[in-house]
Amino acid sequence: MESALNIHLFRMINELGKHYTFLNPVMIFIAEYLILFLAAMIIIFWVSRVKKNRIMILCASITFILSEITGKVAGLFHSNNQPFAELSDVNQLIEKAVDNSFPSDHTILFFSFCVTFWLFNKKIGFLWLIPPLFVGISRIWVGVHYPADVLTGALISSIVALVVFQIIPKQDFTKKLLNLYERLEQLIVSQLKSKKSNSKDY
Repeated sequence: MESALNIHLFRMINELGKHYTFLNPVMIFIAEYLILFLAAMIIIFWVSRVKKNRIMILCASITFILSEITGKVAGLFHSNNQPFAELSDVNQLIEKAVDNSFPSDHTILFFSFCVTFWLFNKKIGFLWLIPPLFVGISRIWVGVHYPADVLTGALISSIVALVVFQIIPKQDFTKKLLNLYERLEQLIVSQLKSKKSNSKDY
């Protein structure tokens, strides 16, 4: 059973949905579909062909993988089902299969990428901390995570992001790997352009 403080904090946030029902559609959208915005930004950064952006996406991806592994290990030492499966009168706003919700995978995903984006863009990068904060709150609001699930996910991914940021960009292997990918990419683009040009000749 979860601690009294964890349950109390969950109730405080989750029951806001009962009093401010007009915000529920917004929170449902953030909890379920803000991931589409993140996916779009990842694609935009990658196709920009700016080396810094690609190294950033590489670091964020490594951070996410390592954070997920760390999260799964943490889940072996502590586990809890979603609040709606353990508590009564939960304001559950989205469907979710019952399983170990510790730590929050959604939170790990968003903090892995967004904290990395912040580290690579210090001047206005702090704005990238807004989406994961809203996602974390929304997952509690809709009744599928405890605050501890969210806080642990945020802590794991933030620490891993800092470590990855300090190590990966400085490695020669990282630059060589990216250069190899870019040469292959250029070769494919050149071949596609050549085929397109030949088709026009006919």
